[in-house]
Amino acid sequence: MSVTTDTGVKARVHPSPNHGERAGKAGIDTVVLHYTGMQTAEAALQRLCDPRAEVSAHYLVHEDGTILQCVPEARRAWHAGRSFWKGEADINSRSIGVEIVNPGHEFGYRPFPEVQIEAVIALVSDICNRHGIAPWRILGHSDIAPDRKEDPGELFPWDKLSEAGIGLYVEPFPIGTGLFMQEGDRGQPVEAVQSMLGLYGYEVEITGSFDQQTRNAVTAFQRHFRPEKVDGVVDQSTIETLNALLRKLPSLSD
Repeated sequence: MSVTTDTGVKARVHPSPNHGERAGKAGIDTVVLHYTGMQTAEAALQRLCDPRAEVSAHYLVHEDGTILQCVPEARRAWHAGRSFWKGEADINSRSIGVEIVNPGHEFGYRPFPEVQIEAVIALVSDICNRHGIAPWRILGHSDIAPDRKEDPGELFPWDKLSEAGIGLYVEPFPIGTGLFMQEGDRGQPVEAVQSMLGLYGYEVEITGSFDQQTRNAVTAFQRHFRPEKVDGVVDQSTIETLNALLRKLPSLSD
């Protein structure tokens, strides 16, 4: 691996052997943000570079803002795992993976330091500018794998990234009463919610039955776009926030 990084921001190389050839012809059109979810940054970095773990990411951002590049951007890092977005399942082949040091829900989830978020903003902005990545393709791991992942979690400040011009984001509609829909419900309103979630990119089968898959997608959506209350129940706040987000998409084909 070259001793120079791909990014224009301050970073250094810490090579991982865990990568392969990118598949398909889509090119790099997505950035996936993760938290490390381990007790220490050192343990996380060791795992990302351990060939036995078979996991890696292109970048690691420490809590003090230090950035390491572990995998060349031209290579397919192993960060997304089993995942889906907008009809595509091999997200690793079309994405850049950024791991953000945080112990996560299992080991004492905590707010991300400002200096760390500033580094993430600089890095992701650079990646998007170089690859022409659209705002609506800046995703959390939980967005593309809602049945098994929570990261980067409800404490991640997507609003701050949006203020810096990164990602698609809307001000969440206030939480109130009305329009509750939950697992086990059936009917046209459920089908409408499933269609909206699927339109944005989540993996949801449109059946009119509020099943576990739908609940997972609703939970992931709330975690990213309505983090004040993450319960997998569709209320008016969830619907209105999702509606506002869809209206910001430039077209249904993107």
